[in-house]
Amino acid sequence: MRIAFFVNSIEGETPRYTTTILALAAMNRGHEICYVTPSDFVLSPDDNLSLSGLELPSGNYKKPETFHRALQSSEATKRLFDMSEIDVLFLRNDPSLDAIDRPWAANVGIIFGRMAAQRGVLVVNDPDGLAQAQNKLYFQDFPSSVRPLTLISKNIDEIRSFIQGQKKGVIIKPLQGSGGKNVFKISSPKDHNLNQIFEAVSEEGYLIAQAFIPEAGEGDVRFFLMNGRPLVRDGKYAAFRRVPAKGEIRSNIHVGGGPAPVEVSATMLEIAETVRPKLIQDGMFLVGLDIVGDKLLEINVFTPGGINNLSLLYDTHFADSIIEALEKKKTISTSYGHQISNRELATL
Repeated sequence: MRIAFFVNSIEGETPRYTTTILALAAMNRGHEICYVTPSDFVLSPDDNLSLSGLELPSGNYKKPETFHRALQSSEATKRLFDMSEIDVLFLRNDPSLDAIDRPWAANVGIIFGRMAAQRGVLVVNDPDGLAQAQNKLYFQDFPSSVRPLTLISKNIDEIRSFIQGQKKGVIIKPLQGSGGKNVFKISSPKDHNLNQIFEAVSEEGYLIAQAFIPEAGEGDVRFFLMNGRPLVRDGKYAAFRRVPAKGEIRSNIHVGGGPAPVEVSATMLEIAETVRPKLIQDGMFLVGLDIVGDKLLEINVFTPGGINNLSLLYDTHFADSIIEALEKKKTISTSYGHQISNRELATL
């Protein structure tokens, strides 16, 4: 197969990114890969769709660092591919990173992903499903039993009133955002810096005020689902705890959160089963659930990260299972022809 990985930028990729680990696994399984960015699609006057992919020469790259160096070097060359030459388009961009400085780029993957799917390319996650998930309002469509009590507003009086009713405090964050940026804990509506926080976060749009869950002090659990079910390899679940750095409320790895092994509990499995029907309905092939206690904090559908941490913690190559699943989907697609929709194929 030829797998095209759609990312925000080549320069922004790192050896530890999940996309790097997936691309390396695909290449080592004998597949051809290329990287695509928002400026690389071409729709010709005859309605032919193509893309300019950054291609690495075939080779046995044993380490992510070696693979990444080659990706960033002159070894990687641009080549124009007709969309018929692409078997899988893996959408791995974070729209929120482009929303301010390059708003035109934020939805490119979804727009051209739809066109690619119409031309018989397997596109994951399904672009129509991703179109519904472009901000955290998507999270509110899941059963209330797995969600913390939440207010979404741009009115500071409403937010103060909500905080007043939460004795354990509230987490404030932007509706459109990712990676733990502009996430704050507020203990009381009289908190002296609430106004400054409100002004800073509300510049990005609506705010989410979410009841604080005390167990969050121990970090959250990133739990991967594939095809709507827990990702398991060698009898091990693809899940790890993200432990916050001292003095931090955020457990994101890039702000100092440390990965640690975790035992998947019956509660976590129940949460996964609760959200499964909608993930299947929306064609979400690979997602990351962020779990604290018996609640979900977020469902990551665009660029769920942490596969590299799983490999290090459990000495298990979950990336191989993900690429193997794409291989099976391609076989199914060839067998069924155009009788099966991209959304359905994405989660088979």
